[in-house]
Amino acid sequence: MNKQETIDAIENARKAHIKQMDNIKALIEGKEVNTLTPVSKMKCQFGQWLYGDNEKVENILGAQFYENLDVIHETWHIQYAKIHAIFVTQKKAGLFSKLFATSKVDALEFERAKVYYKDLEETTENLLRLLDASQRRVQALGESKFH
Repeated sequence: MNKQETIDAIENARKAHIKQMDNIKALIEGKEVNTLTPVSKMKCQFGQWLYGDNEKVENILGAQFYENLDVIHETWHIQYAKIHAIFVTQKKAGLFSKLFATSKVDALEFERAKVYYKDLEETTENLLRLLDASQRRVQALGESKFH
């Protein structure tokens, strides 16, 4: 992975998380969303990059940046899993929704999802700040760090 590929990967991670927040917000607003991020931190686009060749990525970013990204990315997925469970897992598992083909989420669960979304927004802001800092760090590195 060269310098530009690393910068592109960080930028793609940024875009992917912004897009997923838009999708999650659409869910909260009652809209149908067809493409949601995987619940596993290892399976999303960013996770595949971050953990795919983790030694190389950690070497490029530095251990502290890498660890911070890992922790906040994992936190994001833990918080996201709560929303996913409300809108996807519970909805699919509910007998009522199977019998009557309803896509309604229980009002209490819907309010819970709104609270979880606020937490997720804060975590996303932290993740985006860290991605920006990581990108600046990579841009400042010499090409020799990538070989």
